[in-house]
Amino acid sequence: MKPTRPSPFPSTSPPKLPRKSPLKRTLAAAVAAGLLLLVLSLFAFFHSFLLSPSPLSISSQSDPNPNPIKIYMYDLPRKFTFGVIESYAVARGGEPENNAKGLKYPGNQHPAEWYLFSDLNKPESDRVGSPVVRVSDPETADLFYVPFFSSLSLVVNPIRPGGGDGEERVSVYSDEGMQEELMEWLEKQVYWRRNGGCDHVFVCQDPNALYKVVDRVKNGVLLVSDFGRLKSDQASLLKDVILPYSHRINSFGGDVGVEKRESLLFFMGNRYRKEGGKIRDILFQLLENEDGVIMKHGAQSRESRRAATQGMHMSKFCLHPAGDTPSACRLFDAIVSLCVPVIVSDYIELPFEDVIDYKKIAIFIDSTSALKPGFLIKLLRSISTERIMGFQKELKKGCMLLLIGLVPDVSTGLRRCCSAFSKKKRRGGGGGVGLCVALLIVKHYFEYEDLNGTVREIWRQVSLKLPHIKLMINRDKRLVKRDLSQPDCSCLCSNHTGSSTSLG
Repeated sequence: MKPTRPSPFPSTSPPKLPRKSPLKRTLAAAVAAGLLLLVLSLFAFFHSFLLSPSPLSISSQSDPNPNPIKIYMYDLPRKFTFGVIESYAVARGGEPENNAKGLKYPGNQHPAEWYLFSDLNKPESDRVGSPVVRVSDPETADLFYVPFFSSLSLVVNPIRPGGGDGEERVSVYSDEGMQEELMEWLEKQVYWRRNGGCDHVFVCQDPNALYKVVDRVKNGVLLVSDFGRLKSDQASLLKDVILPYSHRINSFGGDVGVEKRESLLFFMGNRYRKEGGKIRDILFQLLENEDGVIMKHGAQSRESRRAATQGMHMSKFCLHPAGDTPSACRLFDAIVSLCVPVIVSDYIELPFEDVIDYKKIAIFIDSTSALKPGFLIKLLRSISTERIMGFQKELKKGCMLLLIGLVPDVSTGLRRCCSAFSKKKRRGGGGGVGLCVALLIVKHYFEYEDLNGTVREIWRQVSLKLPHIKLMINRDKRLVKRDLSQPDCSCLCSNHTGSSTSLG
């Protein structure tokens, strides 16, 4: 028998209380009536959304995934998984470790490969409700997962070789060599050859991951942070999935509002970048002397993360300009800070856009407009406090809907929220039920550690690709080879004309 969880609600047999005066009884009755009205209003709110599903209500209450996608995870040689972690540790002065339990995946902004791998290694009893189920028989699989730690492999280099005569040279880890060895192994597999890799899933979250062999894996489902380093015949929103970076700063623990957000705009990061990131230096020149604007040049470090946390938590808007690639973890740092993102990145792709309308929680400004002297600051200063709070409250609204999909019923969701709120108040914290629900959406979409969080949402996105994969596999079986001057990527093109800067 499992122990009974104590109810968050008061006992139905309250202790006897002294008799109250008629005035106090009248006031108590009025308060009770008000609370009843509030409860009924909340019930009506939830009930209306249950009857009218929203795009943010991502799973049904009774059985969220009645037909999960079957996925087979290759049992790759150790050097492609735990061997990469070991090489990373040894490169930084650690000792070789043959026991997987003694190896810890290092924290970084591209952790999806570790969390997806760990998730599929859990017993299915711990994965109830997941959009995918792991199968041991590849013949029954819909998709095949290749668990190479490609992003970590990229940053293992270099292990410094020994120098001088008579010194033993330390073998240098080669990411390019690992990519080649992976493909040599994979291309021998019957299930890879069967459909040319169309039904295979790869994580290449770092923009440079798998760069040497990307043309050999491009038929598969690529899990990427953006398309900044990929060509039009290598990646497509139709077959690939955009992943969120892992946020690197602490989430904001307060409620919505601007009273304590003294700065208008905050940015901290490398000022000088290549390619599309050259816009950063110009923005620094335009903004660094403006009142209420904090522009700091700094690389990743523990100290800079502390400074970024303070800056984002105390600012109304957080600038997200393009860098070497269109996106970065800074955007997700801003989201968990309730600092309204100001995105100046014309080619950015964002995760989970089938359920998240980013126009409701962020401001998008085209690069041409952003580089006009005075334009950006004038625009931000024209936004009212109510509008800023409106951006923040959109997270709450989304969370209310999401809450319905994450709990068995509405009352359970309310109890959990009220219980969490009560504990926070007992510890002397602020916030409220609204904050509780707002954190749910942040956890679900942008917290890799959460059981029902980012990993489950990534698998849902992957499962949505299956119909297209089957279409392309069947289509390729009957196509004749053609000599085309342009690649036939058979993808749905995005809006190439774009839209001008707008707050609407």
